[in-house]
Amino acid sequence: MPTAPGWNGLVAHLHITPRAFLPMQGQESIALVAGEGIVGDRYRIGVEQGFYSEKPEEGRQVTLFEAEALEAIRRDYKIELLPEEHRRNITTRGVPLNWLVGQRFRIGPCLVEATRLSIPCRHIEEILGREVFNPMVHRSGLNCRILEGGTVRVGDAIRPE
Repeated sequence: MPTAPGWNGLVAHLHITPRAFLPMQGQESIALVAGEGIVGDRYRIGVEQGFYSEKPEEGRQVTLFEAEALEAIRRDYKIELLPEEHRRNITTRGVPLNWLVGQRFRIGPCLVEATRLSIPCRHIEEILGREVFNPMVHRSGLNCRILEGGTVRVGDAIRPE
């Protein structure tokens, strides 16, 4: 399986929400629990209250989105999408998310495995009241399974395993 060339990134923003349709809440740190998800987030296995909870997915325990994608959406579509609006948990900088499917990497002290690229849905347009579906196609982030938990903080390194 191809891998991304050498890279090192960082955690730019952290967000969670306890239920679907509620605004994402910025955090300075989040607790990742191996095999379950994020403490206090809507998709933690066993307490799911997210929009897609009727379709549980082990590989959606933590979700990532590139800060660079926010900049590209602003540049290409003239849409200002804030880090809390993309509905993913971790906004990264310097991490080639689209190249990491099937790879393991560290987010701070935690080990995750990328399971698949995120797919945008029209649900986000309902929440935001703006047409952002098309701009997010092919740059909607990454879904991951948590293999080793711990506390992730804004500014933590993200690096290949």
